[in-house]
Amino acid sequence: MTDSRSDALVFFGATGDLAYKKIFPALQGMAKRGHLNMPIIGVAYSKWDLDQFKARAKDSLEKHGGLDPEVWPQLCNQLNYIDGDYADPSTFAKLHDVLGGAQRPLYYLAIPPSLFGTVAESLARSGCTRQARVVVEKPFGRDLASAKKLNNILHEFFPEESIFRIDHYLGKEPVQNLIYFRFANPFIEGGWSNQYLDSVQITMAESFGVLGRGKLYEELGAIRDVVQNHMLHVIACLAMEWPTGATSECLRQSRGNLLKSVRTLDPSQIVRGQFRGYRHEPGVAADSQVETFAAMQFHIDNERWSGVPFCVRVGKCLPCTTTEIMVRVKPSHHPMLEESAPTLSNYYRFRLSPDVTLAMGTRIKKPGERMAGERVEMVAHHLPPGEMDAYERLLGDAANGDAALFARQDSVEESWRIVDPVLDNATPLVEYEPNTWGPPELSTAFVPKGGWHNPACTET
Repeated sequence: MTDSRSDALVFFGATGDLAYKKIFPALQGMAKRGHLNMPIIGVAYSKWDLDQFKARAKDSLEKHGGLDPEVWPQLCNQLNYIDGDYADPSTFAKLHDVLGGAQRPLYYLAIPPSLFGTVAESLARSGCTRQARVVVEKPFGRDLASAKKLNNILHEFFPEESIFRIDHYLGKEPVQNLIYFRFANPFIEGGWSNQYLDSVQITMAESFGVLGRGKLYEELGAIRDVVQNHMLHVIACLAMEWPTGATSECLRQSRGNLLKSVRTLDPSQIVRGQFRGYRHEPGVAADSQVETFAAMQFHIDNERWSGVPFCVRVGKCLPCTTTEIMVRVKPSHHPMLEESAPTLSNYYRFRLSPDVTLAMGTRIKKPGERMAGERVEMVAHHLPPGEMDAYERLLGDAANGDAALFARQDSVEESWRIVDPVLDNATPLVEYEPNTWGPPELSTAFVPKGGWHNPACTET
């Protein structure tokens, strides 16, 4: 496979929600930085023409990030559109003609996984897969068996090095900073193990419900939607060993090795919840057993992390929208100190969204003769102007053939292996009130050392 940059971008599902909210703004960002020197071809079956497609793109930019009047004319001129059924060979014959002399196209499948095989096979039959790359969206399958099946289908037409399984969390700057902060600071890495750390908590909270997308959410649930992918990727970034080199494959190998060490989930260590009122949402079954909340405890069976619980909590209709990590440090004991062990004084706190914050909990001595202290938190906020959006970063990397921030086949299958026993109705579903931190049953199921950390709600 050549290392040359892709020379055309084709995205299927071009009139869908993902394209509207994420892909068009990412394309504008790439164009603004001079990273989009190729034709952009949208493919969908919406009975639209090119003018309607361009109007959709312009509306997307106006609603999501703002239309750049200097960049839009260039981006608009690069857009093309093919309207056609994915099962119709003539759709792909048109695509072959529109691609013209493109030698290294990049295909983005912003479509349901059930259509991956149809589109991949049609691309191959029309002669459009030579030296091509393909980007596929999460969730990649519905369980371990379906993920393996999808991999087999894609491998019929694309080699593994040409398949880019996208999870925008890996492209987020704050998530990448988790790796950098740890490895770039020896005083952090030196204490980053079960010798010094008590527990790790990750909370991904959303203050809203399913926003009218009940029918889609019924096919997912919280575990498939964000745990199997986003949360396990965050754990891998937090806990992996040093990569053996600077290449993309070394980084992917380190993440993959960590996931292989994560113990398969025990149904006794998960609480599934559903917010009161979810079953009244359009498209939701009256007796739905789909979880909108999940809390679970992961264990990593290796020398560094044995005995340290990684507690994850995700949910909708919680008190605020934020993603935050709390890493609690074991308390110290010394007869010189005139106080009982301060169990919650020392920690690292990483807020990944909506703002980016790094905080460290420490103790300092109170003024006076006694060796007694108080807890303080040292906080650093990171708000750089013009930070690259995750989708912009990942689309650019895929076009360059850089797979560092994409999931490899073995990592995807390991992630499904970890959650497989708790999918669907494997555990009871309990109801919780909106604007709370989940079901009351969570307080008696399993509790991290020192209790659950509820992020401060700073939304306005």
